[in-house]
Amino acid sequence: MAEAIGRKRRRGAGGGGEKVFRFKSFGENGYPVEFVGRFRENVVALLGFGRWESGDCAGGLQSWSFQLQVQRQPPFHIVMFVVEEPVEAAPPAGRHCKDCQYVGWGQHMICNKKYHFVLPSKETMMAASSCSNNSNPRLSLSLSLRLVELEGHILHGVFHSNGFGHLLSLNGLEMGSTLPGYLVMDFWDRLCNALKARKVSLRDISQKRGMELRLLHGVAHGHPWFGRWGYKLHRAAFSATLQMYQKALSALQRLPVAAIAAAHPHILPPILSKYHSLSDHPLLTLRDLLRFVLGLHAAAESHNSAGFLPEASCRWSPKRVEMAVRVIVEALKRAEFRWVSRQEVRDAARMYIGDTGLLDFVLKSLGNHVVGNYLVRRTLNPVTKVLEYCLQDVCSAVHMKPRCKVGRAELAKDIFNLYRYILGDQKPLQAKGIIPTLTMASEIILDSKFLVKEYSGEPPAMPELEIEGKSNLFCTVRFKHQEATTTLPYECIAMKKNGTIDELKEDVERNMREIYWGLRSFVVEGIVDLKAQGKDLVFGLVEVGGKLVFEGNYGDQGISCLFFNNGGMEKRIMECVCGAVEDDGERMVACDICEIWQHTRCVQIPNDQQVPHIFICNRCDQEIALLHSLP
Repeated sequence: MAEAIGRKRRRGAGGGGEKVFRFKSFGENGYPVEFVGRFRENVVALLGFGRWESGDCAGGLQSWSFQLQVQRQPPFHIVMFVVEEPVEAAPPAGRHCKDCQYVGWGQHMICNKKYHFVLPSKETMMAASSCSNNSNPRLSLSLSLRLVELEGHILHGVFHSNGFGHLLSLNGLEMGSTLPGYLVMDFWDRLCNALKARKVSLRDISQKRGMELRLLHGVAHGHPWFGRWGYKLHRAAFSATLQMYQKALSALQRLPVAAIAAAHPHILPPILSKYHSLSDHPLLTLRDLLRFVLGLHAAAESHNSAGFLPEASCRWSPKRVEMAVRVIVEALKRAEFRWVSRQEVRDAARMYIGDTGLLDFVLKSLGNHVVGNYLVRRTLNPVTKVLEYCLQDVCSAVHMKPRCKVGRAELAKDIFNLYRYILGDQKPLQAKGIIPTLTMASEIILDSKFLVKEYSGEPPAMPELEIEGKSNLFCTVRFKHQEATTTLPYECIAMKKNGTIDELKEDVERNMREIYWGLRSFVVEGIVDLKAQGKDLVFGLVEVGGKLVFEGNYGDQGISCLFFNNGGMEKRIMECVCGAVEDDGERMVACDICEIWQHTRCVQIPNDQQVPHIFICNRCDQEIALLHSLP
């Protein structure tokens, strides 16, 4: 798919060959470039390696493409597009980010640019290309615009120029993608780490074979599927809280397996008996059961994979590669299943393999592959920024008796039935008196959709600046004479050792103007809690790495800062019966009398039913009835 499309687009470029990047390494430290700057500088550095899509700048949008090689033999490539969307390209109503508003970042200011990272599917690529090549000018849209607007991509993530971002969609094999979901998520996580994103949100509505994964994995592991990559619950809908979420999980996890079996006597007992016999430890609760069965399924998928195979173009023979793999696995065994650095593993293996190039090749390619009964795990230590390896025994990880085996298809069927008859159809369990609030607990977990991962809360300091005679300060701004509070993250400002307060103010103004749309005419007037003259030396008053808050105003004093916030000027009044007072992204309806918004679910309007053209809330309805009853 992507290879054919890629060839067609390259011919139109009229240049030389296009560089191809390894998909499974893209975003790792130093590949394709060392990302040492702030987020927006790292994005610019990355785009320098992409192919600019010439003639595709309609509406101010620009795009770059990257050819990504998933595997050499048989050839399998996909294309990543990066679309730069300036704020002017969006209509006024579309400049406010709804995703920021729903996750609780509505007070953030609108940024000058958005960067869309898109892995299109075969279908979305064809749809985008057909629209951009339409012979009718009225129907023709730029490829960049279509890629941003279309749904159904393998991956679509967006970043604001201040480093905050949103994973908008991710589709695995279940949704027709050519890549499994975990590989796509690994790619996204590497990208966020490499670019030094700050915080990234997502709305977890992931499903597999009709099962809600945030419910299934939540009960089994205590966190949603995305929790494997460090995403945590940030905000729930319908006024649910983190404490309510934890209590709901605990209530379902503690369900006794024996009582569950009695609720469906003809379906569940044979399944439960099978896994009791397979496990070498008792499965007493629903959490024990689901965790064990999901672990078996993961192990079966790992064993079903091809394991570690050298690429066809590898310059070492398969026997030499196999020998190097064995030596590395034995070195990791001696580490007794603890995490060890790449250098430690390499040094231990060099005692038996003298070819360091071969060792480097195997270490780069071996991560997260199954070798015999072991899974070789690889991760980047978030503190030391060093690659680390460890072994995981696939069989012992799920405590399975070695003489018993269950096929993948049987496991998948059993997982579906456990979900269907326990977490899906809960009426028999409630009829048996098992947790009367079972439905409420499941509902709270399903309503807990907004997850966030903090990649780097503040922009990283840049140690290389010391060589240039510069030092770091962290600066933000606030506004005089504004009732609304606008939160701006701190920005890293590099100052020379003899820099003055006036020069620092100019740098702060320039940086903030580059990032935020509403600060293009921002003027710094002073520094909070610091009395200083313009010619004073900065580092005579402030320590290196210190934080400063600057006060100032817009050039146009008549503009409210709310106009530039992602929450926007329009403030809906929301007072739902569930207790919610902010827009949480769920479907709502406004009363035609008091104009107060409520969730449609909370006022008994089913999801499959359209919102009525005229709606009167219960409070207004009662007041009208009271008026009619008066003499």
